[in-house]
Amino acid sequence: MATIGQDIDQAQTLLRSGKLVAIPTETVYGLAANALDCNAVLSIFKTKNRPTFDPLIIHTDTTEKIKQWVKHFPEALEHLSNVVWPGPLTVLLPKKDIIPDMVTSGLDHVAVRIPNHPLTLSLLKGLDFPLAAPSANPFGYISPTAAKHVQQQLGAYIPYILDGGPCSIGIESTIVHVENGKLQVLRLGGLSVEQIEDISQQKITLSLNQSSNPQAPGMLKSHYAPRKPLYIGSISAFLEKNKDQKVGILSFKTSYPEHKTSHVLSPTGDVLEASKNLFLCLRELDQSEAEVLITEWVPETGLGRAINDRLRRAAHIEE
Repeated sequence: MATIGQDIDQAQTLLRSGKLVAIPTETVYGLAANALDCNAVLSIFKTKNRPTFDPLIIHTDTTEKIKQWVKHFPEALEHLSNVVWPGPLTVLLPKKDIIPDMVTSGLDHVAVRIPNHPLTLSLLKGLDFPLAAPSANPFGYISPTAAKHVQQQLGAYIPYILDGGPCSIGIESTIVHVENGKLQVLRLGGLSVEQIEDISQQKITLSLNQSSNPQAPGMLKSHYAPRKPLYIGSISAFLEKNKDQKVGILSFKTSYPEHKTSHVLSPTGDVLEASKNLFLCLRELDQSEAEVLITEWVPETGLGRAINDRLRRAAHIEE
């Protein structure tokens, strides 16, 4: 099994030798490899059983490094990045040839971000290459928000997990690009649309195609999913119709004390707290004795949009 620790030197040594290391971020834990090493990147796809048509995000610690690997940095994206980074924002930029096509699934743009976690920033500071790092879980399954989640799922296949504690946001980064001079969100995530609009002073359009040929990570229609069937709707109505089944409940703020297999995302109705708890609660319900899972939509404000996006993909619901 993987060693779990906080030894940055050991993690850097492994990464320089082409090995995989799980790393913490403020969003979820990532499965990291040298993004400039095709063999190392291929190991990510093999270890996760991830299709090679689904592109990866690369991670580093400074904008100056990013500019070594991309052709140009559109002004609107650079302004947004300067305000948010380090933070839960990924931008899509035209790549230079130094970035392998394997990282971008053959596309001419690469997804880049600077994560907001002190351990990982220290790790990245000592590396002269970016890290390709999708979520550290088997492809399509619930993303990990703690080192133990990575150990449970991938510990037998990787040498080291850098333990940075629980993730503070708990859902993946928001992906943004520029189309005809205007910002577009390709994936909802830990930076809300309202925050982007406030920073950029422009109306943001959404391009959230649930595609089998994605132009950015996290756009597949089935993703972040538990093994057990997940339904979205009225929890009380579902319980009434499924009295003979063991039902796991994931509610936004209402408690169901009579059901031991139930979780509340946020008793106070706080969507930020809900986002932090989403994947953890889904994972625990998936590991429970429940036969089927029921959840409900959360308010479509702030990170609520991103939570609903994850629920929609977890339940395999198309727009």
